[in-house]
Amino acid sequence: MACANTSWSEENFSCSICLDVFGSPVTTACCGEKGRDEFNQSVKEKLKSTVKRAEDLIKELEQEIEDLTNRSSEVKRLSHTEDHLHFLQTFRSLKDPPPTRDWTTVEVRPPSYVGTLRRSLDQLEETLNMEMKKLCDAELKRVQKYEVDVTLDPDTAHPWLILSEDGKQVHDGVVWKILPDNTKRFTLYPFVLTRQSFSSGRFYFEVQVKDKTDWCLGVARESIYRTGGTWRTTETGYWTLWYNEDGLLFDDDPPVDLPLRAELQKVGVFVDYDEGVVSFYDVEARVHIYSATGCTFTEPLYPFLCPWIQEEGTNSAPLIISPVNQTD
Repeated sequence: MACANTSWSEENFSCSICLDVFGSPVTTACCGEKGRDEFNQSVKEKLKSTVKRAEDLIKELEQEIEDLTNRSSEVKRLSHTEDHLHFLQTFRSLKDPPPTRDWTTVEVRPPSYVGTLRRSLDQLEETLNMEMKKLCDAELKRVQKYEVDVTLDPDTAHPWLILSEDGKQVHDGVVWKILPDNTKRFTLYPFVLTRQSFSSGRFYFEVQVKDKTDWCLGVARESIYRTGGTWRTTETGYWTLWYNEDGLLFDDDPPVDLPLRAELQKVGVFVDYDEGVVSFYDVEARVHIYSATGCTFTEPLYPFLCPWIQEEGTNSAPLIISPVNQTD
């Protein structure tokens, strides 16, 4: 059941092609082309400005040469005159050389495009980030339409766990409860599944993780080992996110480290059973967190929650299966 994995965030962007939630190519090449055109236009304008400055300097130099040549001819003619009065009158205007530029300090450097390129790249990054947010927002709206109503199954809940009466919340109760033997129950780790399972089509649900310091959630196949310490990987039948003090990761072998989103409060989980896709979303920020793609599902999948244990009051908040707020 190996899966191909994809993830992206606002900090990581691409000018090429990304895949939307249904596997269709979504090109952002238009953004790259726009950025390229703007950069080319900026380069042309900068080059045009440099050429104009060079041409202006050439004209100024030519004018100085012409003035000095005329002056030299005038002085030469004056040196041969025998009219002393004319000589004295004209010499006054010729004795002081005309003001000229110090051309040893003048240079026309080839234009530098580093700043222009950096500004263009910054603009491109900003544009791409905006486009990615729009894409993700549209994607999240699409998957939210596949919302399912699920409730937690007490027959699967580890003896430490406390479930709400409506089956929408779960937290660690600290005390091990004496419960009837049940082959469906988890007995090593504080896991719980929902009553509902899915064997085809698409489904989506959201879980509030606010105020939690340690949790795990996602989906799991029906035949997962429930009485031992099997590690959560796609091979053992788990497609889950895990959050703790070390960060956020997708459970696999090896685990996939993910960018930690600030104030992650609610996680959306979308599954396309037939296409083999499991995706996770930061609902409040409306950002895609991670997708496992190319998965092969051959048995029912159950939404999976693990509130983990509380220690001295920390991590006591529940995981809450929340209704989807589908915005326009």
